[in-house]
Amino acid sequence: MVIRPYGYAIWEAIQEYLNVKFKETGHSNMYFPQFIPYSFIEKEASHVEGFSPELALVTIGGGKELEEKLVVRPTSETIVNHMFTQWIHSYRDLPLMVNQWANVTRWEMRTKPFVRTLEFLWQEGHTAHATPEEAEMEALQMIDVYTKFAYEQAAIPVIAGRKSKVETFAGATKTYTIEAMMGDRKALQAGTSHNLGQNFSRAFGTQFMDENGQREHVWQTSWAVSTRFVGGIIMTHGDDTGLMLPPKLAPVQVIIVPIWKKADERTGVLNAASSVKEILQTAGIKVKIDDSEQRTPGWKFNFWEMKGVPLRIEIGPRDVSSGSVVVSRRDIPGKQGKVFGISMESSSLVPYVKDKLDEIQSSLLGMATSFRDSNIVDVCSYTELKEAIAQGKWARGPWSASDNEELKVKEETGATIRCFPFEQPQGKKKCLMTGNPADELAIFAKSY
Repeated sequence: MVIRPYGYAIWEAIQEYLNVKFKETGHSNMYFPQFIPYSFIEKEASHVEGFSPELALVTIGGGKELEEKLVVRPTSETIVNHMFTQWIHSYRDLPLMVNQWANVTRWEMRTKPFVRTLEFLWQEGHTAHATPEEAEMEALQMIDVYTKFAYEQAAIPVIAGRKSKVETFAGATKTYTIEAMMGDRKALQAGTSHNLGQNFSRAFGTQFMDENGQREHVWQTSWAVSTRFVGGIIMTHGDDTGLMLPPKLAPVQVIIVPIWKKADERTGVLNAASSVKEILQTAGIKVKIDDSEQRTPGWKFNFWEMKGVPLRIEIGPRDVSSGSVVVSRRDIPGKQGKVFGISMESSSLVPYVKDKLDEIQSSLLGMATSFRDSNIVDVCSYTELKEAIAQGKWARGPWSASDNEELKVKEETGATIRCFPFEQPQGKKKCLMTGNPADELAIFAKSY
């Protein structure tokens, strides 16, 4: 997959926000090698079993067959542990908390742009701690960072929760996830945070001397968000016209379309457009003028609507004369979303545009939340679950059945447990499959 500049700008906006949050929570950026000795992957049994079908291997280097195969990075837990073992010796070296922005290769048989690709970009955080409590707090803290990002920046109302044992990351003791409902009502795993326990530290011998002089294995976490999130934004907010981008992540928040018919109107209109651009740019708004003369204004309107730009400002000769502009919202089509006579004066225009961008951000979250909630069905039996899934909806119901029965649901309906949400109702519940007591509700859905 080639990510063109406009798509990459969305990824950059994601990076900019998360980078700040990672550093605020005590993490440092670094980089680990892309090629990993195959023996590293083999050290953690469940990890190699889980990833084997997706591995890309290098067997020849410099024209010669390699003594040991190299794996093209599918994830970095193994090579991170190899290095942690050399860096960690005492409790004084803990916690060790790092993050890397990198590319990853997984041999996907069914590819879908941004959602499932042979290679993708991501960040992966890796931490080591002296106690299991610290590791658990870290895993939960990072899924909370992702949840806030999804709601506040991407306007995606994810459901945060814990993965089932069947769906837990290969090599982890617990996996926490944020699950998003796309426009076709399929689930997208938008970010994960893993409590790795001591699985990798025991496999690699990553130990430290505690305060009592005892040798202990470290407790670890890993957590990641990828360019899959760009796909999530597209599929959550897009409509038949094209993209609809949340203002906080949009590469262009405001597009200015100057309009003139006569040659003597051109200069005045373009000067006004430049003035408006400078006013907005100075206020920190991401703004662009489409002053190309090869396309009609109507073509430009459609083009930038397709690109998902939140606000459009139109400036024609009459607007120049009156010192005002026309503002159109991407999230409200047609005349309803168009407002005339907004003053070009900085004191009026800047607060108006900022207010409208905030309204659009809230509107997108509101629409996505309403869509999600109207497509989740509460079920009490397996029959009801099957009906909900057959209708393309998510099913939410009490669950305490076995791993085998969870796999049966997948075989018969195509749906998996997306998560056990953190937010759970009080009161006694009975498992929808077995009728036995159940402590938690699970959410079932089809996914990509």
